[in-house]
Amino acid sequence: MTGELAPAIPAATLVLMRECGSAAPELLMIERAGTMAFAAGALVFPGGRIDPGDAALAANAAVVGESPPEDAAARIAAIRETIEEVGIAIGIRPAPGPSAIAALRAALAEGGDFGALLAAGGWRLDLDALTAFARWRPNFKETRLFDTRFYLAAAPVDATPAADGGESIHALWIGAADALAGALDGRFRVIFPTRRNLERLALFDGIDTAIAHAARFTVEMVTPWVEDRGGTQYLCIRDDQGYPVTAVPLADELRG
Repeated sequence: MTGELAPAIPAATLVLMRECGSAAPELLMIERAGTMAFAAGALVFPGGRIDPGDAALAANAAVVGESPPEDAAARIAAIRETIEEVGIAIGIRPAPGPSAIAALRAALAEGGDFGALLAAGGWRLDLDALTAFARWRPNFKETRLFDTRFYLAAAPVDATPAADGGESIHALWIGAADALAGALDGRFRVIFPTRRNLERLALFDGIDTAIAHAARFTVEMVTPWVEDRGGTQYLCIRDDQGYPVTAVPLADELRG
């Protein structure tokens, strides 16, 4: 169905969730700048490329713990990118306060080494704060092709996101159903992988439910393909990976 996979850039994304009483949990999403080469103007979850520094930090046995190095590097990248993009620190112990997070974010923006900054602050990483949720690796000829690992995490109670003003221009808490409705009525641009993950996230009434659901599925690569169904081209994914919608008309979807 997919053939040989084209080279892709390793990346990681963090889906931060916060409880809203009896309502469905809200998700932290950001609007990407319209000038970006990939997913310009789209609503996405915080994340980005896995840098060499993330891989180097993951090679430290004290950091990796039980996680395989590739998975550990992705978790580290998701933590780092979330600090950089929205100013929220997940999986750092002891938990840094607002001023420490701001200083850490500023240092990362100036090119500071994440591992060195953690050591200087007396912090360690708790990679188990993230739950593996999905891995997407499209195989289309887009401007950028990413192999992205998705993780879930509970947001700190007092988390107040702030977009970085560069790659991201807006940060918001929003329910999965509301984000999907906004994509349908044109308020938001949502690319194919994000839409499918929002549909899956809309199934959950709380963070614990989401984590339990994720545990039922082995994280295997999701690689969409196109097939003809009665003269209409459909963009499809497998039906055994936890997603409620697995085929949609190709013409209706944004892919990058």
